[in-house]
Amino acid sequence: MADGTSGARSRETFASRMGFIFISAGCAIGLGNVWRFPYLAGRYGGAAFVLIYLVFLVILVVPIMAMEYAVGRASKLTVIRSFHALQPEGTKWGVFGNFGFAANVLLMMFYTVVSGWMIAYFWFFLSGQLTGLSPDQVGGFFGGHVSNPTVVIAWMAVAIIVGSAICYKSLRGTVEPVTKWMMSGLLIIMIVLAIRSVTLPGAGAGLEFYLKPDFGKLMEDGLGSAVYAALGQAFFTMSVGIGSMAVFGSYINRDRTLLGEAVVVGALDTGVALCAGLIIFPACFAYGVDAGAGPGLIFVSLPVMFNNMPMGQFWGTLFFLFMTFAAMSTVVAVFENIIAGLCDIFPDWTRQKACIVNMVAIFILALPCVFGFSIWESFAPLGEGTIVLDLEDFILSNNLLPLGAMIYLLFCMKRYGWGWDKFIEEVDTGSGLKFPKWSRGYFTYVAPVIVLAVFVVGYYDMFFKDIPMIVPIIWVIAGMVMTFILSGSAIGSKGSPKKAK
Repeated sequence: MADGTSGARSRETFASRMGFIFISAGCAIGLGNVWRFPYLAGRYGGAAFVLIYLVFLVILVVPIMAMEYAVGRASKLTVIRSFHALQPEGTKWGVFGNFGFAANVLLMMFYTVVSGWMIAYFWFFLSGQLTGLSPDQVGGFFGGHVSNPTVVIAWMAVAIIVGSAICYKSLRGTVEPVTKWMMSGLLIIMIVLAIRSVTLPGAGAGLEFYLKPDFGKLMEDGLGSAVYAALGQAFFTMSVGIGSMAVFGSYINRDRTLLGEAVVVGALDTGVALCAGLIIFPACFAYGVDAGAGPGLIFVSLPVMFNNMPMGQFWGTLFFLFMTFAAMSTVVAVFENIIAGLCDIFPDWTRQKACIVNMVAIFILALPCVFGFSIWESFAPLGEGTIVLDLEDFILSNNLLPLGAMIYLLFCMKRYGWGWDKFIEEVDTGSGLKFPKWSRGYFTYVAPVIVLAVFVVGYYDMFFKDIPMIVPIIWVIAGMVMTFILSGSAIGSKGSPKKAK
């Protein structure tokens, strides 16, 4: 495979295992943990939603993360070329690499915008611009901020430039040490904020809401909708399904088994998500803030709460510094993925050239999300009340992430893909937790059906509630048949698959 050899020869590596864990966790830990997770949990009944989310992490997301690591480590390439390097001759698995690479770009098209909001609010609290404002004034402040494209573009540019500057030099020179520093700071600040939140007067009600399942509230919007949201959140927060983790697998040696590494990263990510709930929910209940207030929870409800809290400016500044670290750790990790992918596509490019191209491209491609809050606010792509950000998030979280996860599942399990034998040899190489051999049947036949079924039910709840339930059931069955046809005779060559080059 000529398109992969150059990238493999020049591959950088992490200086330490801790660097790999922190940058992988940095990719996973982000706004999905401390912004998206709390408001979804608030909407779907607190602990009831958390339980479903944790189940999906264990039975699907962490094992698929190990599969991404294995594909990356075996190929020493990013998603754009890794399937090409490992696929049997005559098959077309490599086509997915284009979608995986595009999905990482799509993520940055709205993630850099929201990251700019976080940086801006850190500055607003630090400089006292939000101090003393009434609830209506805080809401007006946020509305005025996001509806001013010039200001939003400026803060978005700060996020893009900072992320690009960290990635500019090298993996070991800047990306790894800066990510370690940001992650360490994030964890320390998070613990301080959680302690403060759970010790507030009246915080007990928030802890009960968060830790005691309310299955009645879970059912309010429909069980299918809640399950779909939990699965989408699990894939979103772990960045699994689009090759975001595969690049970090390509940077590590074969000293450790990959399921063990995935479990460590998954536990760190989940710990941050759960701790974010300990920050958000006790404080919300202590100050009468709606925990299911949606995205406005972070930028409207919590600033109002901080303004009513002793030393509110200090705690607000610390909170948005925490949010900034969470956002930027993901920006840096995904930028590294895109930059490495560009170098795989164009072997003659230097890291610096790829970094500059990525910086300019993301700046331009993120503009529709910015304009969706202002000059394009009348554009409602998913129905009344939706904006460009909702469309981009829907395409990524509800489509590319779960379907990409299915591709990794089929590629690693099916003999017409990379296959179980090659996968298990790679994932189990090194010391540490081994991938369970008994799970082959489950991951080959059951796990893809779970992903497909929840995917279809989610679409049903979102768009087709007036259609009889038998329709999505037939859709699932048809999808199952097509999935296994495509993973066999259609994607693979006829007869026995040929040995990969």
